[in-house]
Amino acid sequence: MTVVERHQPARHRAIFLSDIHLGTRGCQAEMLLDFLKRNESEYLYLVGDIVDGWRLKRWWYWPQTHNDVVQKIMRKARKGTTVVYIPGNHDEAARQYCQLTFGDVRVEEEAIHETPDGRKLLVIHGDQFDGIVRYARWLAILGDWAYATALRINTLFNWGRRKLGLPYWSLSAFLKHKVKNAVQFIADYEKAVADEARRRGVDGVVCGHIHHAEIRSIDGILYCNDGDWVESCTALVEDFDGRLRIVHWADEIARRSAALPLMPARQLAAE
Repeated sequence: MTVVERHQPARHRAIFLSDIHLGTRGCQAEMLLDFLKRNESEYLYLVGDIVDGWRLKRWWYWPQTHNDVVQKIMRKARKGTTVVYIPGNHDEAARQYCQLTFGDVRVEEEAIHETPDGRKLLVIHGDQFDGIVRYARWLAILGDWAYATALRINTLFNWGRRKLGLPYWSLSAFLKHKVKNAVQFIADYEKAVADEARRRGVDGVVCGHIHHAEIRSIDGILYCNDGDWVESCTALVEDFDGRLRIVHWADEIARRSAALPLMPARQLAAE
């Protein structure tokens, strides 16, 4: 029996995505494609580490779904969405093309996003505030290898969960947030980014890099991290009144799956 699902894409003023890591096995490209299909916006900010150049230099991995993500984003740009690409440390090669436009996608070192209520948000990837990335690149690469290993375990773990009918769950994110040093690193990073926003005289900051989605006020500065698409599968969205919220897409898919069963296609045609 064929089933048909009816939906209208959710409309947002702005969507912020980062740390997609196309070119890695940990990238949740299928979930991201589902999100892009079901969400439209006037502005789309790609806040760094969209393509993982570090990994692609060592071995090539580029399945069709990763190509589909790129094509979907380019299609949105052609149809009128303002797409701004801000490279991160894993796709730092793209920084040499800042101030240029490719296929209606503008590449920038950073951006200022103004909300409908007049607040100014600095949009940056955030690796500038990670001392390991800046001053101990070899250690960052070693950490990236360890992280990739955790993601491979996570992939096998979630394969087993799917077989049991259970939703996606990030083992690597769980472990990271249980380690005291990792928690302290996140806190220090968030404060450094907020301090930079204050120095720039803006009202807040949107960043990525640490794969930890959050919205909170830090000494009067609005700190927003849009998360990632290898662990938590999150996006930051802004509505037309300027309200910001984090969308947890794995949870959204789980809620959809648990909803009422879809109607048969012939029943829909009869309505």
